[in-house]
Amino acid sequence: MVKYFSSRGHQVPLEFKDLILSGLAPDNGLYMPDSTTVNNFSTLNIQESSYEDFVKKVFVSLDIASESFLDGLSIYPGFENSATPNLIQFEHSKFVMELFHGPTKSFKDYALQPLGSIADNRLESRGERGLVVVATSGDTGSAAIQAVKDSKSIDIVVLHPFGKVSEYQRKQMTTVIQRNVLNIAVEGSYDDCQRIAKELLSEGLENRRVISLNSINWLRVMGQFSYYVWLAETISEPFNVSIPSGNFGNAYSAWFARKLGFPIENIYCASNINDVLHRFINSGTLSPKETLPSVAPSMDIQIPSSLERLVVDLFSSKEKNNEFYKSLSKWNEASLDVQSQKILQSVFFSSTYDDHEIIKLISDYYKKNNYIFDPHSATAVSLSEDSNNEFPTVAVATASPKKFSETVKKAIENYEEATIDKVEKYTKTTTDINSIKDQIISIFN
Repeated sequence: MVKYFSSRGHQVPLEFKDLILSGLAPDNGLYMPDSTTVNNFSTLNIQESSYEDFVKKVFVSLDIASESFLDGLSIYPGFENSATPNLIQFEHSKFVMELFHGPTKSFKDYALQPLGSIADNRLESRGERGLVVVATSGDTGSAAIQAVKDSKSIDIVVLHPFGKVSEYQRKQMTTVIQRNVLNIAVEGSYDDCQRIAKELLSEGLENRRVISLNSINWLRVMGQFSYYVWLAETISEPFNVSIPSGNFGNAYSAWFARKLGFPIENIYCASNINDVLHRFINSGTLSPKETLPSVAPSMDIQIPSSLERLVVDLFSSKEKNNEFYKSLSKWNEASLDVQSQKILQSVFFSSTYDDHEIIKLISDYYKKNNYIFDPHSATAVSLSEDSNNEFPTVAVATASPKKFSETVKKAIENYEEATIDKVEKYTKTTTDINSIKDQIISIFN
């Protein structure tokens, strides 16, 4: 049986049934599986099943205990058509995997649709009502709302940084006006929102079960890991992946697939002006700076929380990971040892793009390929062009350009802006957690 332990050493493990509704571990670590108990994937065959059934098989291969929670459950209810990723070949050995054909036009739908369905099913079976708390830099919030807005057993609170997501992203969240949905605009950065969400998950809230749909929850990794397994089965040879990287959940999922033996060679991480991951990959030192607004807001992050799982894997030690994050908390800086840095740099490569470069990339790709990329995906495609040509490279397109029309308009003349003309509902607050708690309690008492 698979057991899930905290990345920081807390000794009481969880089973899958408890993992579903988990947040942070008691020591503020992230739950991770005992990798020695992972089952094999020899029965997977993309030719014999729908993508939904394929993902269910991946979940069961990772943990057979998930089978009873998936039986008869629709895990992609929000997709109008098949959830199968769209793989496009652009040039010899260069591909783009489109992951933006779900209900919110973002790759986040691929992990949050299953997690929302499984969590709702689990709560209903327990006769409980859960409170989901989600921090978002743009895409996670709307994907989480769409995953649970019709839930029988879940209320959801989404925290987004005020004025620091695109208008389309904001309206995807704030125009969903339902009794179980509360949107809060925080006068701060995404990192502030994430800190508040973690505090709420850690402290709880007046007899409510507070659960996470952020990448804090391991099931998010399982959902994203699934499309890398699908990619490996589709390409059938070793390949690289190039990913626009913000909170590192997508990149970690690719690393986890590689760790389990799938033929991913190198992982390329593209960053915007908030280049904390670029600097970490090149130096082995994590040193957050002030978060700056950019035209690629989903990457406006300085403390990538999903990175912690990679740090544990690199150290092969929860104790060293604990020391790493204590150092980060105390000094705002933490470094890998020499051996861990060597492992990191043997797999990961990165580059960073400023706003001007991103706008030019969108324009150039449109002129060259008659294809419109969103500002995040454009960076991944650019970085894929610089990748190791010994292997095919797949750039991950994480969002539709419709979500970032303000930026795309600057790159492509006469681009028709996508709009959402619906009434919005959200509250605005400071980063004071007590004020936020009061708002939540007043709505979901």
